[in-house]
Amino acid sequence: MDDGRQAKWWSRPATGRPGRDEPENRAGGEGDAPSLRPDTPGPTDTTAPTDSPAPANSPAPVAGQGPQEPAPSRPAGPPLHEPDVYSTPPYGGPGPWAPAPPVQRPTPAHGTPVPPQAAPLPPQPPPVPPQATPVPPQTSPVLPQTSPVLPQTSPVLPQTSPEQAPYVTTGGAGVPLAGPGEQRTSQWLQYDPWGAPGQPLTQVGPPAGTEPGSRKNRRGGAFAGMLLLALVASGIGGGVGAYVERTGGLTTVELPQASHDNGDRAPESVAGIAASALPSVVTLHVSGTAESGTGTGFVLDARGHILTNNHVVAPAGSSGDITVTFSSGETAAAELVGKDSGYDLAVVRVKGVSGLKPLPLGNSDNVRVGDPVVAIGAPFDLSNTVTSGIISAKQRPITAGGEKGDGSDISYVDALQTDAPINPGNSGGPLVDTQAHVIGINSAIRAADSGKGTERGGQSGSIGLGFAIPINQGKRVAEELINTGKATHPVIGVTLDMKFTGDGAKVGEKGPEDGPAVTKGGPAAKAGIRSGDVITEVQGQRVHSGEELIVKIRAHRPGDRLELRLTRGGEERSVTLTLGSASGT
Repeated sequence: MDDGRQAKWWSRPATGRPGRDEPENRAGGEGDAPSLRPDTPGPTDTTAPTDSPAPANSPAPVAGQGPQEPAPSRPAGPPLHEPDVYSTPPYGGPGPWAPAPPVQRPTPAHGTPVPPQAAPLPPQPPPVPPQATPVPPQTSPVLPQTSPVLPQTSPVLPQTSPEQAPYVTTGGAGVPLAGPGEQRTSQWLQYDPWGAPGQPLTQVGPPAGTEPGSRKNRRGGAFAGMLLLALVASGIGGGVGAYVERTGGLTTVELPQASHDNGDRAPESVAGIAASALPSVVTLHVSGTAESGTGTGFVLDARGHILTNNHVVAPAGSSGDITVTFSSGETAAAELVGKDSGYDLAVVRVKGVSGLKPLPLGNSDNVRVGDPVVAIGAPFDLSNTVTSGIISAKQRPITAGGEKGDGSDISYVDALQTDAPINPGNSGGPLVDTQAHVIGINSAIRAADSGKGTERGGQSGSIGLGFAIPINQGKRVAEELINTGKATHPVIGVTLDMKFTGDGAKVGEKGPEDGPAVTKGGPAAKAGIRSGDVITEVQGQRVHSGEELIVKIRAHRPGDRLELRLTRGGEERSVTLTLGSASGT
C-alpha cells in the first residue's frame, strides 16, 4: 500500500545482498552509511547517478568487482515493512529508541588515541593491485540492517588527504582495501562496529578483561578486601589499646618503689621506741593443775629477774610451770621469786640465759596528762605487739580482782590511765615514754560488757580505758620481792566500814574478830582518830570511798608522813600521822 510518502532507507529492498552462505562485501554495497560531512546530500540521498564523480573520501571498489548498478525502483505495491510510527531517524538521530552512535577514531594497539592529523608519509611506489582471492564464507551471524530497533549507523571517518588515508576494514575476512593514491604503510586499522567477531582489528575501549562488569567485580572485591583489612586492623588496634590501658605498656610492668633504707628511725618515734624496748620484753606462758594463762613481763636486771603481774603467774600456784619467751624467739624456764596480790605484782627469774638487756625505769611522778606512751605486750598471745597512745589521766584509784570472794585477791592501784590499746595478754607488760623508759606496768582495763568496774585478765577488748601501775610503786615492791620474797604495805591502823555510802571513808565500829576498829598504838590512834570519823582528804586530795582511801595510802611508802582531814560530829579536823607497815600476801 502506497501512502504517498517516500520509503525509508531500511524499508528499501537491497540489491545483490549476499546470503548466509556467501561473503558479504560491506565496502561499497547497499546498506553502508554515507558520510555525514556537511557537503553530502544527506542520509536519504541514496539515488545519486553512478556516473557522477565519487567524493575523494568514498571507499574504493573491491578488486574483482564491477561498478555497482543503481538499485531499481521499488515496484508499486505494499511496503515490505509497516510504516515507522515513531519516525525514527537514521544514523542515530534523536529518537526514543536509539541514541546517537559515538564517533569512532583510530586507536593504536595499546589503547592510546591517535591524533586526527597524522604526519605526512613519504612517497611510496604505486601499490600493486591485489589479486582476486576467494573470500572465505563469513560464519558469524550478520545483524539485520533493516531492523527498526537497531538502526545501522556508521562511524564518521576522519577526513584525510589521499596521501594520509589509513587502512580501513570492510568486513568479512578483514582484508585491508586501499583506494587510488592511498598508502598502505599505516599500522593502524579502523574499527568496524559491524564486522564479524574474530577479526584482527585493533580493539577500541578498555583492554580485554576490563569490561564494566569485570571492573565492577574487581572494585567490589577490592572494597571488600579493604573493609576486611580495616576490620582486622581495628580489632588488633583495639586489643593492643586495651592491653596498653590495662597493663600500662607492652612490656613487663614494674611499679616504682622506694629504695631500701638502713632501718634507722628517730629515737622518740614509735618505731624507735619499739626497737629499743622490744629486746627487753618477754612473753610468759603459765600452766597449773587447774588453769593456764598468758601474759607479758620485762627484764629488770642482768641476773634474769623479770617483773610481771601477780594475776599472770597465779595459775601456776606452787607447783606449776612458767616459761619465758624472749623477743628473739628463744625460750627458758622461770621460777617464782615473790608476789603480792595487794599490788598485783610478781617477780620471776630465768637461769642460764646470758646477754639479757634490762629495760630502764623512768619516774612516774614526772608523767603529765597528754604525754605520749607506748604499750608493749602479747595481747591474745600475739607476742611483740606495739600500740601507742597518751596518758589520759593520773592517780586513778582502781580496784581489780576479787574473783575469790574473800577480798584476798583484790588489788588497789593508784593507776595511770592511758588510751593505748591494752587487751588480755598485755598484763605485766611495760608502758614506756618517748625515751623508752618504763613509767608503768599494764595491769587492767575497763570492760564494756560487764559494767561492773575494772577487771583483770578478762576477755573483753580494749575500749581505750587501760590502767597501769605507776613504776615508782612497782620499783619499791619489786625490790622487796627480790630481796625478801615479800612486799610491805603502808597502813594507818584502822578498819573501814566498806558499806558506807556517804562521801568519804568512814572508820568502822568494830575490827576483825570483834576487836576495836582503831588499832591500839597504831598510827591512827596516835593521831587521835576515833571510831565513826569520816576521812575526806589525804594530802589535799578528796576521798569519796573506802577503796579510794586504801589506794591513796598504798601509793606511799611505810614511814611517810601524811596529812588527813576528817569530819567528826559535823566538825572538820586535820590530823598528821606517820604510816606504818604490814606484810603483804
